Amino acid sequence: MRVFSVDDGSFQLDGTPFRVLSGALHYFRVHRDQWGHRLAMLRAMGLNTVETYVPWNLHEPWPGDFRGVEELGAFLDAAAAEGLLAIVRPGPYICAEWDNGGLPVWLTGHLRTSDPKYLAHVDRYLDRIMPQVAERQVTRGGNVIMVQVENEYGSYGSDHAYLRHLADGLVRRGVEVPLFTSDGPADHYLTGGTIDGVLATVNFGSEPEQAFATLRAHRPDDPLFCMEFWCGWFDHWGHEHVIRDPRDAADTLERILAAGASVNLYMAHGGSNPGTRAGANRDGAQADGGWRPTVTSYDYDAPIDERGAPTEKFWRFREVLAAYNEELPEVPAVPAVLPPATLHPEGSVLLRQALDVLARPEVVAPVPPTFEELGLEHGLVLYRTTVPGPREPYPLTLREVRDRAHVFVDGRPAGVVERDAEVLPGPVAGGFAVVEVLVESMGRTNYGPLLGERKGLLGGILHHQQYLHGYGARAIPLEDVSALAFGQGTVDEAPAFFRTVLEVTEPADAFLMLPGWGKGYVWVNRVLLGRYWDRGPQRTLYVPAPLLRAGRNEIVHLELDRVGSVLELRAEPDLG
Repeated sequence: MRVFSVDDGSFQLDGTPFRVLSGALHYFRVHRDQWGHRLAMLRAMGLNTVETYVPWNLHEPWPGDFRGVEELGAFLDAAAAEGLLAIVRPGPYICAEWDNGGLPVWLTGHLRTSDPKYLAHVDRYLDRIMPQVAERQVTRGGNVIMVQVENEYGSYGSDHAYLRHLADGLVRRGVEVPLFTSDGPADHYLTGGTIDGVLATVNFGSEPEQAFATLRAHRPDDPLFCMEFWCGWFDHWGHEHVIRDPRDAADTLERILAAGASVNLYMAHGGSNPGTRAGANRDGAQADGGWRPTVTSYDYDAPIDERGAPTEKFWRFREVLAAYNEELPEVPAVPAVLPPATLHPEGSVLLRQALDVLARPEVVAPVPPTFEELGLEHGLVLYRTTVPGPREPYPLTLREVRDRAHVFVDGRPAGVVERDAEVLPGPVAGGFAVVEVLVESMGRTNYGPLLGERKGLLGGILHHQQYLHGYGARAIPLEDVSALAFGQGTVDEAPAFFRTVLEVTEPADAFLMLPGWGKGYVWVNRVLLGRYWDRGPQRTLYVPAPLLRAGRNEIVHLELDRVGSVLELRAEPDLG
């Protein structure tokens, strides 16, 4: 039996002093067929451990509907096959720039507290997730050495009864390796987010000496551990691409290790936010200001880029980490990329014509039902109402749009309304006009006090000073568009779906760009890659080689704003 433990303020593995050199790599952001390559890249950089979150909402999108739970165990096995130990962070909250911080949209009770209603759901989730972690601990012949209790809880609350319930529950479910919390290096974070008997670790991007001094002041007997060394950062739509100087990042890593600390690189390899899973953040010190949705790419300016290639940061980190390794493995070959090409859509269908095969039956209600009330995590909802009459034409005001709305009056486009800018300019037809609002959801807030937000037309519609009542609502899921019937040729108006054929001799990675198009979604061989938006900074979507096959491949995209003419394959990514 192997044992990973804490003795005299340091980590030991089988009785020998051990430095945890870890890197974050989320199994749910990387195609399963690529796990082996990415894990081998971690080993080649000089790491001995991989860390992953577990997103609850991916595995239980609706109550009792568990999906893909076994992927966590398979990933841990893949890590073991590459000689890596593992750190598991099961939540229930993970942040991770992931939709709603990993919490399912259907949760009831006061989130992230000891509210019995909330805890009942948490316990059911952990009952399903934790057995595959427990059986893979080093104490049972596996590779799991640490398990986290919640995540950065000190940034949110101070309900220690909640943390104690989680910690005791993990032990009751068989966790024998050390438990830990992770928080920012400040007194309010560490006093709110830690509990007795559970190791405390800190998260930061710079000034390690100061961070560790703060940790020491609160936990003099715990080993020094930076559980999240933020060596890069993530991007938001409409804002600049964030990068960090590799030399600065390597210098900070070297100082972390010189302090005698263990470290987890966040991220070692970011990957992509699949489908509609990207989250959102809020501006301000209290994380309650302007809403900023996260892009599809989770490249994170990590040392291993989105397609698994080493960056300058990788080589500088490898040089630093070499001093803590007897010998480093060779760096795996860089995955091949398809050659540049220009593609022309061959077929299309207007969204309105596709409703019968994509949309769910209409729900009638006095006020617009939310996405969650319609049983929809993400996608589109088409709301329909009528202006009473006869009356004069008045402006329409859409209140609390979550998150973007295309407005049609008597079937004609009348404007686009975005979250935080919710007044539709100009008058509309008066009495008896039919008003339709196509609402698109984007990322839910993943950090701070505003978790658990709803999507849809939350505040209804005002006609002049009067609320309109009586709505029909049709939910349009976007997970599966295989039933679409495309006509020959392409339409010149949006919203519409377009079909493009990609001929491939041998599958390889690709970077897909949609120049001249506006905003929408892309599917490759029926798999939803994610969102694109001409607002940037991200201009290309990463297409993993395992999604492609030799011969004909189908690319479908839904354009909401503006129709272009071609799609392009690029040899390099363009993230802004």
